[in-house]
Amino acid sequence: MTSIQSILQGDQRALARMLTEIENDTPTGRQGLDALYLHAGKAHTIGITGPSGCGKSTLLNALVRQMRAIHAGGQIAVIAVDPTSPFTGGALLGDRVRMRDLALDEGVFVRSMATRGALGGLARSTQAVCMALDAVGYDPILIETVGAGQDEVEIARLAHTTLVVEAPGLGDEVQAFKAGILEIADVLVVNKSDQPGAEQLKQALDAMLEMGYALQMNEAQPKPNSPVWVPPVLSTIALDGKGVLELIGVIDEHKMWLKQSGEWERRERVRLMAWIENIFREAVWQRWQGEQSAYDMEQAIEQVMKRKLSPYQAVERLLKK
Repeated sequence: MTSIQSILQGDQRALARMLTEIENDTPTGRQGLDALYLHAGKAHTIGITGPSGCGKSTLLNALVRQMRAIHAGGQIAVIAVDPTSPFTGGALLGDRVRMRDLALDEGVFVRSMATRGALGGLARSTQAVCMALDAVGYDPILIETVGAGQDEVEIARLAHTTLVVEAPGLGDEVQAFKAGILEIADVLVVNKSDQPGAEQLKQALDAMLEMGYALQMNEAQPKPNSPVWVPPVLSTIALDGKGVLELIGVIDEHKMWLKQSGEWERRERVRLMAWIENIFREAVWQRWQGEQSAYDMEQAIEQVMKRKLSPYQAVERLLKK
């Protein structure tokens, strides 16, 4: 039995080895992706993002436990992304530590990833790993981003449904209202809603959304057959599991809306376009590095250092060569 056949038949060890090859971008990993891609395209991907300290990992744990209770026979995958040190290159895969209880469930596959210098809250190979898990039959696939705060918008290109988690008392309430975070949210979650200031935060988010969707909102809550999805604001206490069932219900509503409105297909197209662009950009850069001599690059840097060329002029000169 080939490796791909064993992976498709549920061999988690073979799958883990293949995911490592994919993360390392080896020829074996690329061949595996080519074979697995034919079987992908069915899973509902759910992104979870928000500032550090808002309880993303705890909420993710609670979501997966409840989903497993509702669909006992299903298989769920979790991709947890942790930051890489810019100095040592190492990463503490802390989400793996926090999700030890999920790792004991045979119906849950947890994969921790390091960003390896990538920006936007995800690793470069997150989309490829997600696709491989989709091909094997994991559905849904939950992706937790790093948690840096304001620039984690890449998850919106990857996930069908994006949860933006906020919590009171993190020190910068204005951060919750910044455009990048609000615009990527399909569902806004005020976690730790038993803490002081939670109700005020929820009301403020509701007000911001009402202003943003004033011309499109006819009702307070979105419906699956509505032409426009207005992100609802839900309150949860992830440690106690309060509000998690309601959150799963809204996630299911959003999935139904995606399918009925045609938005699922549109987001799939955007996701694939972004993936192809990233692969193309990386391939062109690697090919250019292979063809360009180190001497030419050093000469260009020297000219820029001496202010004889601007960086843009240096790039133009290198491209002509």
